Amino acid sequence: MSLGLTKQLTRLHQVSHYQLTKHFTTMPCPFLTKLTTAYVRNYAPTLLKMYGSQCPVMSQSMSSMASASKELEEPDNSVTKKCPFLNEVTDMVKEASQEDIIELDSKPVNDVFQYDKFFHQQILKKKKDHSYRIFKKVNRLAGPGQFPKAVEYSWGERPITVWCSNDYLGMSCHPEVKNAVRTALDQYGAGAGGTRNISGNSIYHEKLENTLAALHQKEGALLFTSCFVANDSTLFTLAKALPGCHIFSDEGNHASMIQGIRNSKVPKHIFRHNDPEHLEELLKAVDVNVPKIVAFETVHSMTGAVCPLEELCDIAHKYGALTFVDEVHAVGLYGNHGAGIGERDNQLHNMDIISGTLGKAFGNVGGYIAGSASLVDMIRSYAAGFIFTTSLPPTVLAGAVKAIEILASDEGRELRTRHQENVKYLRNTLLRHGFPVEHTPSHIIPIKIGNPQQCNQVSDMLIKQKGHYVQAINYPTVARGQEKLRLAPTPHHTKELMDMLVSDLEEIWIKLGLSFTGLQCSKECKFCNKSILFDYFEERTRKCSNEIICNIPNCPQMVAAL
Repeated sequence: MSLGLTKQLTRLHQVSHYQLTKHFTTMPCPFLTKLTTAYVRNYAPTLLKMYGSQCPVMSQSMSSMASASKELEEPDNSVTKKCPFLNEVTDMVKEASQEDIIELDSKPVNDVFQYDKFFHQQILKKKKDHSYRIFKKVNRLAGPGQFPKAVEYSWGERPITVWCSNDYLGMSCHPEVKNAVRTALDQYGAGAGGTRNISGNSIYHEKLENTLAALHQKEGALLFTSCFVANDSTLFTLAKALPGCHIFSDEGNHASMIQGIRNSKVPKHIFRHNDPEHLEELLKAVDVNVPKIVAFETVHSMTGAVCPLEELCDIAHKYGALTFVDEVHAVGLYGNHGAGIGERDNQLHNMDIISGTLGKAFGNVGGYIAGSASLVDMIRSYAAGFIFTTSLPPTVLAGAVKAIEILASDEGRELRTRHQENVKYLRNTLLRHGFPVEHTPSHIIPIKIGNPQQCNQVSDMLIKQKGHYVQAINYPTVARGQEKLRLAPTPHHTKELMDMLVSDLEEIWIKLGLSFTGLQCSKECKFCNKSILFDYFEERTRKCSNEIICNIPNCPQMVAAL
């Protein structure tokens, strides 16, 4: 139905109400005056189809679209005599026809929706604001001594060094992990064969879940195809199941957590990033008897910030909440056995639900949760993201078990020590050269640029001209204005490689006219003003008090650290 006719009908409805109320209360129009304006606007096409031919005004417009305006301005006298209403509203109809009739496109109105055109327009938006993603074609090399080398194919084949991988310790290339995967492949094949309930459950699945539960000192664990699915499914399922549940979510939480919370449609409260005081303020406003979940990450994936774990957990439990703690960027990297920040800070008992990944420091793929036996069994029984998907294959399970065993051993502790040393060396070298490094005590080194186009330029020039792969991080991974390079050095990067990276990055920085603004944090930053405290928070395992040395009697930094 013509948009012009629809708007005409709506305008005539408004005119008829005014005129008939004022002058013709004895002659109500059966097609208009008994209906509200909103009803006419919403159902105009149906009204026109059913009753338009009976109306002396609208029938003319319907009979000839091309001459609708002219015929309404000069109505036929014989038609006018049939409807007294028309005599009074002719002038207003003329005005309506001039102002409200909208010209139609030449294409037929019943064309199907232009899907490809719409998709193209959405992509153009991303390209215009420089948030469109072009994936680098990178084949990482896994031979003896090759990690972290790779071959890149985006602009022709070239050897590169990878500086941004989440394979933080190189476990995907570890010879024992590869042998475990190879053995599982030969014995059990490449695929799982089905869901956990339909032929997809093996002794490897149960062995890995038991290993993860023991690692995190929990009664049970549950595997998912990714930690995105683990976070999304667990938070959604818990929030929907707990009666009257409220969720308290850190504003910096990962998209997987946000999606599960949003889809649950339960009341949610957002507290400032890593801010225990704000969390307590929000928790106070909800009755202590109401089921509550407090969800946050230990290590933030993009800024590298480390949460005040003990404070957040204590406040959550004070107000009767469960804690859901994402350790994705911490497992394998912190703690005496690689169980994450929770183990390092002796807070595993305070964490009700822990989510982690097999795809980063453990060098494989997949996600999991760990918690009490009853909680894990409830999620196993109700979470659609667990129930209705093919389970992880035996190759992944075997590789993950071996990686966890290695990182819980002396070899794992030695890897974490070398890793921390390399992170500290590269961070300090970048700072000495004046790069805008965000100062956080984790293994992630963000260099803030704040402009998506410039961020992409630096990344592309590094890989094309210098052979360094450092990924540009743009919206929506980070907020607009927070665009950055994200460096993640491993234990296998040498000091020579790190010095070369800094030198090459400095050359490109100058070429693009970027500023060497230095450390990106406030002057009141506790880490900048308290170097011993920073070292304490940077540690992969917590040191005893006699291992923290300061020559100043009653040093306040030592007191704060201990």
